Amino acid sequence: MSSNRQIILASKSPRRFDLLTQNNIEFQVVTQDTPELTSHQNIDDLVMINAERKATAVADSHAQAIVIGADTIVVYDNQVIGKPRDLEDAINILSKLVGNTHIVITGVAICCRDLNRIEKFTVKSYVTFKALSRQEIIEYTQKIHVLDKAGAYAMQEHADLIVEKFEGSFDNIVGLPVKEVLDCLAKF
Repeated sequence: MSSNRQIILASKSPRRFDLLTQNNIEFQVVTQDTPELTSHQNIDDLVMINAERKATAVADSHAQAIVIGADTIVVYDNQVIGKPRDLEDAINILSKLVGNTHIVITGVAICCRDLNRIEKFTVKSYVTFKALSRQEIIEYTQKIHVLDKAGAYAMQEHADLIVEKFEGSFDNIVGLPVKEVLDCLAKF
């Protein structure tokens, strides 16, 4: 990776910021208001399109930078589970997920206009929740802020209360598959 190219994260997500910072990546955050697709015939395409839109919107005004765009969704029973509207919606979402396995998919697009290059990929992880009572779900929602998280939970906060097991990238479930991002950045 060329050390003279600035790396930009095209996301306001504090979780993505933390993941890159923990991995000693020097970057800055620049975002553009970019409308996200909320449905598509192909779920993998949905996250990829959203990630690419975020990355290219920022790359348009930062042509020499390497820009990282990402979009993470939770999928259960072929339905995209977004961020809850309110606490009751969060409890309903978690009630659907408990005792079951869902998929966390992140689409990543890394681009540099100056190099006329874009790399895109998706990463999937599988999360199985414990079977919980409604009261246990309510107690969980009182421990973490669930309203800004797809699927109404945080893998990095009190996951032991709700998660039975997971397969795949832990970082992906948090919001950015760091190993795969680093491998992709090395291509630039």
